[in-house]
Amino acid sequence: MHAVKAYFNYLLTSKNQYGVHSPFLFDYLTKGLSGKSILDFSKARQFRKELDQSRESVIVQDFGAGSKVFKGNKRSVSKIAKNAGISKKRAKLLAKTLHYFRPENVLEIGTSLGISTAYMSIGAPEAKITTLEGCSSTAGVAKKQFEKFKMNNIKVVEGKFDKTLDLVLKNQQYDLIFFDGNHQKRPTIEYFEKCLKAAHEDSIFIFDDIHWSVEMEEAWEYIKNHGSVKLSVDTFKWGLVFFHTGREKQHFTLRL
Repeated sequence: MHAVKAYFNYLLTSKNQYGVHSPFLFDYLTKGLSGKSILDFSKARQFRKELDQSRESVIVQDFGAGSKVFKGNKRSVSKIAKNAGISKKRAKLLAKTLHYFRPENVLEIGTSLGISTAYMSIGAPEAKITTLEGCSSTAGVAKKQFEKFKMNNIKVVEGKFDKTLDLVLKNQQYDLIFFDGNHQKRPTIEYFEKCLKAAHEDSIFIFDDIHWSVEMEEAWEYIKNHGSVKLSVDTFKWGLVFFHTGREKQHFTLRL
């Protein structure tokens, strides 16, 4: 019921790209996301197809808010890919986003089977992509896929985020960080505040499932209203934040 109410409210308040009064954001939407992409998604499609057709099962260690789909910890790889993986539309938007902004150093918090990571690699093949995964079983599947498809710009770091995040943030700056590893309020805010130390004024943070629960909506409200955030975008599934200093604070709710 919460998801239905949240989506109904989103439909009432959201606008399309022509309701945007920010040249920076308008260019991203029209030049980066709209129209036919020049990216070749064939490798990423095959990457996903193999996971969809896999007969392998894994024991999942879930350190986050749990699953709304799965009941037990033993899960088939194909069902994880089909039910918990990033949608095809969002995967392409993620790749296009990286292609448009051309980040050099990327961090993903929550690898799962590596589908979103693979699309990020397609979008920014020259970028260094570090992805964190707490579950060794799913991380193992992802690593085998990355190796098979020669996605050599991806590094998987296994372990609980409370430890691994500090390690990968130390003495680092990230141009783009994708938060998709823990759908709870307190950890989401903690990860955000830790990652601020590794951000610069052109960094982009993308938060997945910001309307997943009341807790996640509260986390999103805190993040978008944070003093360091100058531009925020609610696309219902994602929340994007930008840090450009010297700009007036703006928020948009948009349909992608």
